[in-house]
Amino acid sequence: MRAVIQRVKSGSVTVDDKIVGRIAAGFVVLLGVSGKDTTEDVSYMADKILNLRIFEDENGKMNLSLLDINGELLIVSQFTLYGDCRKGRRPNFMSAAGPEKAEELYNELVEKCREIGIKTETGTFQAYMNVNIENDGPVTVILDSEKLI
Repeated sequence: MRAVIQRVKSGSVTVDDKIVGRIAAGFVVLLGVSGKDTTEDVSYMADKILNLRIFEDENGKMNLSLLDINGELLIVSQFTLYGDCRKGRRPNFMSAAGPEKAEELYNELVEKCREIGIKTETGTFQAYMNVNIENDGPVTVILDSEKLI
């Protein structure tokens, strides 16, 4: 799994001119699922995302996690994170999981975050979405479970 995590003051996702997910302060997570991903990747990513200490404490140091600040999550599926642009001029998406597997693992991650008690909103899987991000910092971090498990 690959995630682009952006610390935000707010975020929302619109599909067909209707807001389908909206959060206040927290993370917007753009999530890609690879064909090699498993439930272990989901567990790893959930733990990392929820405990990533990139919110400032009272001394201005990045020392607090999403759990510490009771932040919110907006998780948006984005298969294009597995686009390989090394050859040619058009990305190759062969490493991305197929839609059924990607949706299953995406939903598993969303549910795992909700079970822990974090307000977790989503986009609409496989829909054309407009994502509104009010970046805070900006602070952006990339996680990849394949490199770390």
